[in-house]
Amino acid sequence: MVKQINLARVGLLWAAIAAIPLSAAAPASAKEFYEKLSPEEDALTRALITGSVLGTPLVARAEEIAQGTDTDPPESTPPDNVPDAPAEDPAATESEADVADDEDVDNEDADEAPPVSQPQPVAEPRVLVAEVLVEGVDGELQDLVYATTRVAPGRVTTRSQLQADVNAIFGTGVFSNVRVQPVDTPLGVRITFIVEANPVLREVVVETLPRSQDERVLPQEVVNEIFSDEYGETLNLRILQDDIDDLNAWYQENGYDLAQVVDDPEVSEDGIVTLTVAEGVIADIRVQFFDEDGAPDDGRTRDFIVTREIQLQPGDVYNRDTAQEDLERVFGLGLFDDARLSFQPGDDPATAIVTVELVEGNSGSLAAGVGISSSTGVFGTVSYQEQNIGGNNQDLGVEFQVGERDLLFDFSFRDPWIGGDNHRTSYRLNAFRRRSISVIFDNGETDVDLPNGDTPRVRRTGGGVNFSRPLISDPFDESDWRLSAGFDYQRVSIRDSDGDLTPRDELGNLLSFDESGRDDLFTLSFSAARDKRDDSLDPTSGSFLSLRFEQTLPIGSGSILSSRLRANYSFYIPVNFLRFSDGPQAFAFNVQAGTHVGDLPPYEAFALGGIDSVRGYERGGVGSGKSFAQASVEYRFPIFNILSGVLFFDYATDIGTGKDVPGNPAGARDKPGDGFGYGGGVRVRSPLGALRLDVGVNDDGDTRVHFGIGQRF
Repeated sequence: MVKQINLARVGLLWAAIAAIPLSAAAPASAKEFYEKLSPEEDALTRALITGSVLGTPLVARAEEIAQGTDTDPPESTPPDNVPDAPAEDPAATESEADVADDEDVDNEDADEAPPVSQPQPVAEPRVLVAEVLVEGVDGELQDLVYATTRVAPGRVTTRSQLQADVNAIFGTGVFSNVRVQPVDTPLGVRITFIVEANPVLREVVVETLPRSQDERVLPQEVVNEIFSDEYGETLNLRILQDDIDDLNAWYQENGYDLAQVVDDPEVSEDGIVTLTVAEGVIADIRVQFFDEDGAPDDGRTRDFIVTREIQLQPGDVYNRDTAQEDLERVFGLGLFDDARLSFQPGDDPATAIVTVELVEGNSGSLAAGVGISSSTGVFGTVSYQEQNIGGNNQDLGVEFQVGERDLLFDFSFRDPWIGGDNHRTSYRLNAFRRRSISVIFDNGETDVDLPNGDTPRVRRTGGGVNFSRPLISDPFDESDWRLSAGFDYQRVSIRDSDGDLTPRDELGNLLSFDESGRDDLFTLSFSAARDKRDDSLDPTSGSFLSLRFEQTLPIGSGSILSSRLRANYSFYIPVNFLRFSDGPQAFAFNVQAGTHVGDLPPYEAFALGGIDSVRGYERGGVGSGKSFAQASVEYRFPIFNILSGVLFFDYATDIGTGKDVPGNPAGARDKPGDGFGYGGGVRVRSPLGALRLDVGVNDDGDTRVHFGIGQRF
């Protein structure tokens, strides 16, 4: 629609203003006349004024405004190379009459207070834009520049507005260089944006510090996945930065917390972008001990005991998940109250020094006490335990028990990881002298004692060595299987309460294998265990299998030659029957079986019944046989917080082999040979493990309470 403009009225105002010097103020009458102009007339007047100021003919622009084709462009911004145009005097907007009035006021107030100088804002020079051009690119990129800039033909602009346009062009991320070239024309200033586009992206190359590319942890497939969508397109630095953020995020998500892209991307003329990544290579691993107050300490533990538990090594890229596993292994040694990591920069800024900071706990204990037992009478004990002999994480245990009739002792030494071995092989040495009442000769319906009325005691004196290792080739591999092998010797004798040898009971049954009442047992043992449980202390899923074979050699008194085989299998099924408390629930199943082949001393028979067999019976109360089988099932459920409950059923049988044991100790004492028990119990979680209390009822209706530590299986 063509807008109507009163050219006569515009001309009158122009004539009035054109006659005024630039430094003078417009008359008040001109101001009043100007305020009556329509928007279109105002625009035409402004164009004429601008033309006068710049000394440039603006006839074409005036005609355009008069025809109503003017539109309001968006705001714009300027660069440094735009020429300054003459600025209007700010005072030109103030009339002479106003100035005179101000002077009168100032003179009247001069006696009262000195005049205060008010700084006047200086307007930024503006120029009229006649034309906008883009050089250096065409097609979509040229359209992108036009769409990005806010300067427009026919409108005024300033240096800051043009600079904002330059920044906006750079902000697209597509251009490597932008210049503005202003040129005066009869109609205004021609603005030319001279731009250089980024090259077409051909490839992204990732270099790592200080390692070579072949050794980096970042797979090439990840690089391709992140950047390949942009290959073949003009390089966009904004998109490239987003992709770099994705690359940094991949490192973080995969546990490489110290890794990041460093320095600015290098862009070659042929479109190859090179990124430099400091992946966080470990320069060194150190160990630092602290006391309870946090002050540095020398510590007792040797450094290699700690560092051999750490899979991360100098030259490796630091990984959060691996470091957490390392700390768990270090803490699992049981030597430290606290374990954590700290980091310092290495000599090469792209590397890091990892320090394992440790607070050692107490590793030794000394105890003494007195007591009374049915096998030894009144006794006193003293014991010493040390878990970190020589700072080598080796266990030493010594216990002496002095009774009315005997001196007993137990010595053990264990090295959980033989130094220099890559398979985590451990060994244990022990020497002992023990005395106990064998359940093989006790806890039946009928008591069968020694001829003097005493209960038979079994005294064992001996020692041995056992080696054990997981089935792994790397010390940090995880294996479900563990193998063990060992040798031990025992001198076993049957005695009364005074310590005298008594080879037969009151019925004349031989209680030892040799007529003298003494047997020598030279035994080789082999075992294998597979543990697939989710938790070794309180499992709710998975399984556990153990197999053990023992071979006794015919050496010494009794010349005993026998083979003993035993198997144990447990499995766990998670369920969710009860809903009154949060926590895991499970059915737990256990089956065991074993047999003897060859010579069998009576005290080596399999004992059935009791807390580890059939609950509701005393230990050995079900029977004793040359072979056996037993099974148990439990339903485990939470009650609240640290308390959980158990319902159970147990069964065991000697498979009719009780009579095959020399002297038939089970038959002589009227043990049934098989039986079952059922009941319930509770488990209380504690630092020692689950404290166990079970109440069992056997198939004869007898009730018995059992106490223990840890789950039944």
